[in-house]
Amino acid sequence: MIREEFKKLPLHKKIHKLYTEGTFVVGIRYYAHKVNLYLLDNEYIEVFYNHKLDKIDKIDFLNQDHTRMKFYLDQINLNI
Repeated sequence: MIREEFKKLPLHKKIHKLYTEGTFVVGIRYYAHKVNLYLLDNEYIEVFYNHKLDKIDKIDFLNQDHTRMKFYLDQINLNI
Protein backbone atom coordinates (compact mmCIF):
# COMPACT_ATOMS: atom_id res chain seq x y z
CA MET A 1 0.00 0.00 0.00
CA ILE A 2 1.40 3.39 -0.92
CA ARG A 3 1.47 6.40 1.38
CA GLU A 4 -1.37 8.28 -0.28
CA GLU A 5 -3.69 5.26 -0.07
CA PHE A 6 -2.92 4.81 3.62
CA LYS A 7 -3.41 8.52 4.37
CA LYS A 8 -6.89 8.41 2.82
CA LEU A 9 -8.07 5.52 5.01
CA PRO A 10 -10.40 6.36 7.91
CA LEU A 11 -8.80 6.13 11.34
CA HIS A 12 -10.40 2.77 12.25
CA LYS A 13 -9.03 1.17 9.03
CA LYS A 14 -5.55 2.58 9.63
CA ILE A 15 -5.65 1.06 13.13
CA HIS A 16 -6.79 -2.31 11.81
CA LYS A 17 -4.14 -2.37 9.09
CA LEU A 18 -1.33 -1.51 11.48
CA TYR A 19 -2.39 -4.02 14.11
CA THR A 20 -2.95 -6.86 11.63
CA GLU A 21 -0.24 -6.23 9.03
CA GLY A 22 2.28 -3.96 10.73
CA THR A 23 5.09 -4.78 13.12
CA PHE A 24 5.33 -2.95 16.43
CA VAL A 25 8.83 -1.47 16.80
CA VAL A 26 8.89 0.62 19.99
CA GLY A 27 6.77 2.88 22.17
CA ILE A 28 7.87 6.22 23.60
CA ARG A 29 6.33 8.91 25.80
CA TYR A 30 6.02 12.27 24.11
CA TYR A 31 4.28 15.03 26.06
CA ALA A 32 0.62 13.95 26.53
CA HIS A 33 0.96 10.97 24.22
CA LYS A 34 2.29 7.49 24.14
CA VAL A 35 3.63 7.15 20.62
CA ASN A 36 3.86 3.65 19.20
CA LEU A 37 6.07 3.17 16.17
CA TYR A 38 5.11 0.53 13.61
CA LEU A 39 6.73 -0.77 10.46
CA LEU A 40 4.32 -1.36 7.57
CA ASP A 41 5.45 -2.06 4.00
CA ASN A 42 8.93 -0.64 4.71
CA GLU A 43 7.46 2.59 6.11
CA TYR A 44 7.57 3.72 9.73
CA ILE A 45 4.23 4.96 11.08
CA GLU A 46 3.53 6.64 14.41
CA VAL A 47 0.35 6.14 16.43
CA PHE A 48 -0.31 8.95 18.92
CA TYR A 49 -2.34 7.64 21.84
CA ASN A 50 -3.67 10.16 24.36
CA HIS A 51 -3.91 8.16 27.57
CA LYS A 52 -5.79 10.90 29.45
CA LEU A 53 -8.57 10.92 26.87
CA ASP A 54 -8.19 7.19 26.10
CA LYS A 55 -8.12 7.73 22.35
CA ILE A 56 -5.84 7.76 19.36
CA ASP A 57 -5.34 11.36 18.28
CA LYS A 58 -3.29 10.81 15.16
CA ILE A 59 -1.67 8.21 12.92
CA ASP A 60 0.98 9.48 10.55
CA PHE A 61 4.19 8.57 8.79
CA LEU A 62 7.39 9.14 10.73
CA ASN A 63 8.95 12.53 10.06
CA GLN A 64 12.67 11.80 10.08
CA ASP A 65 13.53 15.46 10.67
CA HIS A 66 11.44 15.80 13.84
CA THR A 67 13.16 16.12 17.21
CA ARG A 68 11.19 13.05 18.33
CA MET A 69 13.70 10.96 16.37
CA LYS A 70 16.21 11.24 19.22
CA PHE A 71 13.84 9.27 21.48
CA TYR A 72 13.64 6.45 18.96
CA LEU A 73 17.35 6.45 18.16
CA ASP A 74 18.20 6.17 21.85
CA GLN A 75 16.34 2.86 21.98
CA ILE A 76 16.72 1.26 18.54
CA ASN A 77 18.59 1.47 15.26
CA LEU A 78 16.24 2.63 12.51
CA ASN A 79 17.57 1.73 9.12
CA ILE A 80 16.07 4.63 7.22
